[in-house]
Amino acid sequence: MILLGLGSNLPSSFGDRYKNIDLAISYLELYKIKVTKKSSFYESPSYPNKKNPKFINVIIEVSTYLDPTSLASVLIIIEEKLERHRKNKNDPRTCDIDIIDFNSQTINFKYKNLYFTVPHKKLSYRNFVLFPLQEIHPNWKHPKSKDSINLLIDKLPKEDKNSILKIKKS
Repeated sequence: MILLGLGSNLPSSFGDRYKNIDLAISYLELYKIKVTKKSSFYESPSYPNKKNPKFINVIIEVSTYLDPTSLASVLIIIEEKLERHRKNKNDPRTCDIDIIDFNSQTINFKYKNLYFTVPHKKLSYRNFVLFPLQEIHPNWKHPKSKDSINLLIDKLPKEDKNSILKIKKS
């Protein structure tokens, strides 16, 4: 099972945050990455600077024959197509795509100047990953810690549990 997290907190020339995520998913399919499940949209404060625009996030399950490095290269191409600019860590962005889980493996690799850790090092503390992930995979377990998704959500601070909102896209 391969899980990707998609997020956007800035509009692009293509449209709003929702449009950016929808376009990213369309681009994945152009690269023969098949989306097999998709969560609802979730809105949460920007991390770590809550003064930045709020994020819209989804988690998707995909099917692909790509290895993690090849998948990462496609994700970066898609982010760039959607006008993502990498200046400072955690800056607002039009599109962010992370590999959340790659067949329950623990993987570290470098692509260009970027370092990837799968599963993401801070996944267990991110409401914008855990809530949409629970929606589409309620029995998921963290590949390293083996903690259940429910336990990880239970461990979140109350503020994090209360600051995320499932959105009905109109």
